[in-house]
Amino acid sequence: MKQRLLRNEVPIELTWDLSELFPSNQAWETELKTLQELATHIQQYKGNLQNGASHLADCLEAQEGLLERTMRVATYARLRFTEDTSNPQNQADSIRSGDATSGIGAALSFIRSEILALPDGTIEGYIKEEPRLEPFRKSLDDLLETKPHQLSAETEAVLASLSEVLGAPYNIYQRSKLSDMSFSSVNDEQGVTHPVSFALFETDYEFSANTTLRRASYESFTMTLEKYQNTFAATYATEVKRQTVTANLRGYVSVTDMLLQPQQVTKEMYHTILDVIRMELAPHMQRLMKLKKKVLGLDRLLFCDLKAPFDPEFNPSVTTQEAGSTILEALNVMGPEYTELMEQALSQRWIDYADNVGKSTGAFCASPYGAHPFILITWAGNMRSAFTLAHELGHAGHLMLAARYQRYTNFRPSTYFIEAPSTMNELLLAEHILKQSSDPRMKRWVILQLLNTYYHNFVTHLLEGDMQSRVYALAESGEALTAKKLSSLKGNVLSEFWGDAVELEPGANLTWMRQPHYYMGLYPYTYAAGLTASTAVVQLMKEEGQPVIDRWLEVLKAGGTVRPLDLLKHAGVDMADAKPIRSAVAYVGSLVDELERLF
Repeated sequence: MKQRLLRNEVPIELTWDLSELFPSNQAWETELKTLQELATHIQQYKGNLQNGASHLADCLEAQEGLLERTMRVATYARLRFTEDTSNPQNQADSIRSGDATSGIGAALSFIRSEILALPDGTIEGYIKEEPRLEPFRKSLDDLLETKPHQLSAETEAVLASLSEVLGAPYNIYQRSKLSDMSFSSVNDEQGVTHPVSFALFETDYEFSANTTLRRASYESFTMTLEKYQNTFAATYATEVKRQTVTANLRGYVSVTDMLLQPQQVTKEMYHTILDVIRMELAPHMQRLMKLKKKVLGLDRLLFCDLKAPFDPEFNPSVTTQEAGSTILEALNVMGPEYTELMEQALSQRWIDYADNVGKSTGAFCASPYGAHPFILITWAGNMRSAFTLAHELGHAGHLMLAARYQRYTNFRPSTYFIEAPSTMNELLLAEHILKQSSDPRMKRWVILQLLNTYYHNFVTHLLEGDMQSRVYALAESGEALTAKKLSSLKGNVLSEFWGDAVELEPGANLTWMRQPHYYMGLYPYTYAAGLTASTAVVQLMKEEGQPVIDRWLEVLKAGGTVRPLDLLKHAGVDMADAKPIRSAVAYVGSLVDELERLF
C-alpha cells in the first residue's frame, strides 16, 4: 500500500525555498510586529487629507510601502499553511497573520473614507498640483467610482477590523477539507490497496486508466464528502450571506453588481461568457464523451469517468525536469526577458512539487510584490501536470513583468484578465509539441491535452460560474441554502450540460463541495474569459507573428494600469463582442472533429 509522506520526509528538491521571503520564522515574527507598529504610525495622516495634495501623497506612499510589506508577510504565512495544513504551528501563524492583516486594514480604512469624503473635483485638482500623485491616478479614479456605495468612516473601520472574521468561511472550508477529512482506502481489481485523499483523488485517481480504481476511489471520495455536506453547506451559505448582506448595505442592485465592479466588467459581458459557452459548448463536449465511451469500451460513462484517459497506453510519464525543458522550448517565442524568468522559476526552487500529508489541493501561483512568485502544484508525473505547471508559470511570468515595470499600487490587473497569460502558456506548449512530431498518435495525444485545458476552463470552471449565478439568485430571493438545495442545484447544472451523454451518479451532485473558488467571489467564470482571450491572441500570433507577441508583452508589463477591456484591445481582442467567445467554442468543436477522425 502506497503511503503519503509527511512534510519533513519529502525530498527538499521537490519543495519551494521560502527564504526569499524570510530567512527564518523568527525573521517573519519580527517583521509582523514591525508592521503592526507601522500601522499605528500611519494614523498621523488621519484627518489631514483635506489639507492639500502633499499630505495625500505622503499618506498614499506610506500606505503603499506598508501594504507591500504586509503582502510578503501574509504570503509567507499562507505558503507555510498550504504546504502542510496539518502542522499546528502553520495553523497558528496563519491565524496570527490574518489577525494582523485585519488590524492593518482597519488602521488604513480612514484613508479610503477620507478620500471619498472630499468634495467633487478635489482629487483631480490634487493630481494636477502634486506630481507624486500621478502613479496613483488610476487607483484613485477606481476608488471614486465606489463613492455611491461607501459607508460611514466608523462602519468601514469596523468592517475592516472584522475582515478575518468575515473571511472565516473560506478558512473553515480549507481546514475541514484538508485537515479533518479522512477517506477509506480502496482495492483495485488485483487486490492492491490504495490510500485515498483529496490530493490523490484529484491529481491521480480521477485520471487513472484503471476503471476499477477510478470508480472505487470516487465512491470512497464521495462517501466522505457526503458525511460533511451539512457542515460545508452551512459554511458556504455563510459566505453567500456575507456577500448578500454587504451588497445590500452598500446599496448595490445585486451581489453580482458588487462583485463585478472591481473587475471593471459589465453584467452583459459576464452573462455572455456564461450563456454562450454553456449553450454552444455542450453539444461538442457531449460528442467528446460519447466518443470516450466508445473508445474505452464502457457500457456506461459515469461522471467519475469524465477525466479517464482516452489512450492510456500512450501516456508517457514525465519528470519535472523533462516538463521544464519542454516548457522552456515552447515559451522561447516570448523572448529573452520572459524566458529568463521561466528559467529562474524552474531552477531556483520557486515551485513546490511534493505530495505530502496536509498539503493543499489544486495549484496556484502566489506573487508577492518585491519577491519572486511561488508555485504550488502536486506533481502527478504526467503531461497534465506539465500543462498545469505551464499555466502557473504563466501567472508567474505575468506578475513578475508587471512588478518589474509598475509600482505596487498598479501591478495587479483585474481578475477578468488574470487567467489569460496562464492559459496562453498552455496553448503555446501544445503548439510546440505538435510541431515536434508528425506521428498521428502524438497529434491525437496533444489534442487531448488541449481539450483537457478547455475542459478545465470552459467546463469545470464555467459550470462553477453557472452554479454561482443560481446560488446568488436563490439567496437574494431569501431561499435557504441547505446541502439538499445546493446538491439539487449542482445536479441541475450538470444534467443540463451533459444531457444523456453522461450518467450522473448521486455523488456527482456533491461536486459543489470540491472547489474553493466559490469563496473567491466571481472568479470561476474568469477562467473562461482568460482562455477565450488567449485563444484569440494565439490565432493572431499565427497570422501576424512578432508584432502580436510584442503587443502581448506590453500588455503583461502594463499590470493594472489599464482596464481589462482596453488591455485586451491592445492585444487585438474585443471581449465586449461575443465573436471571440463563439470563435473559441468553434475551435473546441474542431478539435473534437479531429479527434473523432483520428480515433
